[in-house]
Amino acid sequence: MNATVLIVDDEPVQRRLLESHLNKMGYCTLTATDGEEAIAVLQGERGSEVKALVLDLVMPGLDGMGTLGRMRKLGLQRPTVVQTAQAGIDTVVSAMRAGATDFCVKPVSFERLKISIANAMKLDAMEDAVRKVERSSSGTFSFADMIAQSPAMDQALKLGERAAASTIPVLIEGESGTGKEVLARAIHGAGDRRGKPLVTVNCGALPENLAESILFGHEKGSFTGATATHIGKFKEADGGTLFLDEVGELSLELQVKLLRAIQESEIDPVGGKKTVKTDFRLISATNRDMIDLVTSGAFREDLYYRLNVFPIRLPSLKKRKEDIAALSRHFTAKHCLEQGRRNITGISVDALTMLDAYDWPGNIRQLENTIFRAVVLCDGEELSIGDFPQIAQATGTDISVEPAASGTGRISVGVTPPLAPQDLHGMLLMTGDAGKPRPLDEIEADMIRFAIEHHKGRMTSVARSLGIGRSTLYRKLKEYDIGEDEAETDNSSTMLNG
Repeated sequence: MNATVLIVDDEPVQRRLLESHLNKMGYCTLTATDGEEAIAVLQGERGSEVKALVLDLVMPGLDGMGTLGRMRKLGLQRPTVVQTAQAGIDTVVSAMRAGATDFCVKPVSFERLKISIANAMKLDAMEDAVRKVERSSSGTFSFADMIAQSPAMDQALKLGERAAASTIPVLIEGESGTGKEVLARAIHGAGDRRGKPLVTVNCGALPENLAESILFGHEKGSFTGATATHIGKFKEADGGTLFLDEVGELSLELQVKLLRAIQESEIDPVGGKKTVKTDFRLISATNRDMIDLVTSGAFREDLYYRLNVFPIRLPSLKKRKEDIAALSRHFTAKHCLEQGRRNITGISVDALTMLDAYDWPGNIRQLENTIFRAVVLCDGEELSIGDFPQIAQATGTDISVEPAASGTGRISVGVTPPLAPQDLHGMLLMTGDAGKPRPLDEIEADMIRFAIEHHKGRMTSVARSLGIGRSTLYRKLKEYDIGEDEAETDNSSTMLNG
């Protein structure tokens, strides 16, 4: 689903114009005629869909400033671009202090508005990514932090919230990469033990000869290399939560010790002379069929029933496609922040459509890694189809025909070239009629057209690939009458009056 923008303006013509242009930019839209109606939308069933607002400051009733104040009081903050006919510094400062992210002075350029909305949503996504990381590390990550609005996730979230209200043992089932650890963090962060340690153990990665020591601890000198006492993961989780990921991979010997730890709330450190009490909440996860493991004798039946008190199954990503766009934007913001790619404002509508068409066998983990790679590859201001070559190939998407996005630093070739773009791939024709050599200016013009098509209108990349400066490139565009009118139209845009 594309991001939804709420338009708040009392003038019907302005609302229709904004709605039309935002739809062309790839956004879904909702409208409100005043501040009271905007608050009602944000508190209503579709409020969670709204990712940004375009808010007029001067309206009858609850005006823009009042709306920003009410949003802050009710905890309904969203990235907000305000429109104002008063460009005074006092007005701007007051709006920003009230919670606005950016402002546009009327008559507003749609190009300016597009950039403002993209930057506002990008900033909010980055701040949200930082908040999620901070809450995750502090043990206060909760269900409100999860990106899960699809119907397929409703049952899992409802069960998770029920489980969080108690200390009942939980077993989270689902394919690899579906977010089992994220759900475990939400259960921990929403329960009475939030803020206490959440200790994670990947049972499938435990070295066989050290597994017992890692889980239950050891005394100094209990074996070769034990130069100091180690308390173990079960004791580290004392007072908090122990999350055993891929619990089906534990050996039968460790399963016996785990069963005792659960039943008695005490452990036996390697080389220890007495048992150690520990108080932990247990959450387990597996991508295996536990019934099959029990039937084959690879997993103890009594332990299985101890772990499977409150089972929760997570759906695969292909069954929750409604979350792909939101997850993609979140991962884009996260990795742009980590990689210092502040020039990237988001993902194109065409790229999101392509990502939605893919089945994601590796689930959310594969999606995140794919976004990470695209962030590294991206040369433009947003992730485009060309930044996902493997997904494009898998979905049969033609990278060469991605439409240029208006106002994103890309231009379209505005005249019919002497040679069609498909004829230019590989080699430019050096000869014209009767096999005579073509004039150099025609060949140079075709080369520029080819570079623009190849780089999808990213003019910095075009200039770099041709070995010339941007000023030289624009001079040649004008000289050969290539796309100049369209470029100027993109930059100036239609103006909104009012």
